Amino acid sequence: RVGVSHPTPGRLAALGLAGRARALDEQRRAGPASGALGFEERLGLLVDREAAERDTKRLTARLKFAALRQTASVQDLDLRTPRGLDRAVMAHLIDGGWIDRHENLLITGQTGLGKSWIACALGHKACRDGRSVVYHRVPRLFEALALARGDGRHTRMLKAIAKLEVLILDDWGLAILAPSERRDLLEILEDRHGRGSTIVTSQLPVEHWHEAIGDPTLADAILDRLVHNAHRLQLSGESMRRKATKPLDLGPQA
Repeated sequence: RVGVSHPTPGRLAALGLAGRARALDEQRRAGPASGALGFEERLGLLVDREAAERDTKRLTARLKFAALRQTASVQDLDLRTPRGLDRAVMAHLIDGGWIDRHENLLITGQTGLGKSWIACALGHKACRDGRSVVYHRVPRLFEALALARGDGRHTRMLKAIAKLEVLILDDWGLAILAPSERRDLLEILEDRHGRGSTIVTSQLPVEHWHEAIGDPTLADAILDRLVHNAHRLQLSGESMRRKATKPLDLGPQA
């Protein structure tokens, strides 16, 4: 009847189908234009809207969980600035097949070349592809693990890291590892070896990582699990931060 509102949108919302409810309400407000569509076409639009909203919610949740340091997207990747990035290599990394094969990625180079940005952009793409991702700065991760060891959460934290499809370890090699940090790193990489992908960024060249670990025996074990199945991006060139910083105009000098 004219003027009577059917409770369908409310029932859809109560069933957790808020996307369909909103789409149905929009169809009603569209009036005759919506009525020109057949039943299956209208139903298809409702289902598409529900699926799109659920995908958006899942992506939002994955990005929140990932806690990426920078808002970065592979669509905004700068391949024009000379810093050692090969277009074909980046296309391969963006495709994500290496994650399916549980391979690692090592990004090295001096500060200001965009190592963290690239890692976060690839992490963002992995989230969009439906993968579980978490970002950690290495010094803070070791601090968190030390606290977790003291209050009984250490094992649970290591298990959670082991389950990730992509783990980003940013700012690796800033200082020689303490004994507990070496053990934690070995545990993380042992649990993830052949099961997940790890992205590492470092100012330190890979050939000096052995020294940064500190203990030769543990260094061999750690690097065996990290380096041997890894892709490498070695960045070079002028700092992008420095290039983006323009000198202040102080006006005419006396």
